[in-house]
Formats: sequence, structure tokens, C-alpha cells
Amino acid sequence: RKSTCYQILAALMTNLREKGSENQQFQRVRYRILNPKCITMGELYGEFHPLTQEWHDGLASSIMREFVAEESDEKRWTVFDGPIDALWIENMNTV
Repeated sequence: RKSTCYQILAALMTNLREKGSENQQFQRVRYRILNPKCITMGELYGEFHPLTQEWHDGLASSIMREFVAEESDEKRWTVFDGPIDALWIENMNTV
């Protein structure tokens, strides 16, 4: 399963860093998991409110903003873990 693959990879990279590996590719890993099929496109990516003219970040953009604001060597992954759907994949390509 793909879920198991990223969990094992994250644990392995974190473990190697904590055990003193000198390879800089092995850093502590923190990830956030989203299932894009359980929320609307606006909730996922964000949306512009036509009446108030305000932008509201979606869950994915909020997580990414949080991750890029942090300064550390830690790896930060945003994992889209759910059934593959052509519509949200196309929207992700647009983003």
C-alpha cells in the first residue's frame, strides 16, 4: 500500500538522522496527510468569495504555508492520500 510506503520511508529517514548518519538527505521527516476526496475543491485548495472579494486558503495551501514558514532541516511532506480522481489531479496540475 502507498500509505505504508511513505510511513516507512519517513520513519527510516528520521531514524537514520537520529542515529547520526552524515548523509544530508536523511533528515527528520514530518508529514501531514490529506484525503482530497473527502472535502470540496474550495476546502482543499482555497477559494475566492465573490461577494466579499476575500480569498480563503484551503487546507492544502494552509499546510504548505505553515511548512514553508518554518526554518529547519526537517523534511516536511504534504501527502495526498486517497483515491485518485482525474478532477483533483487536474486542479493540482493547475496549482
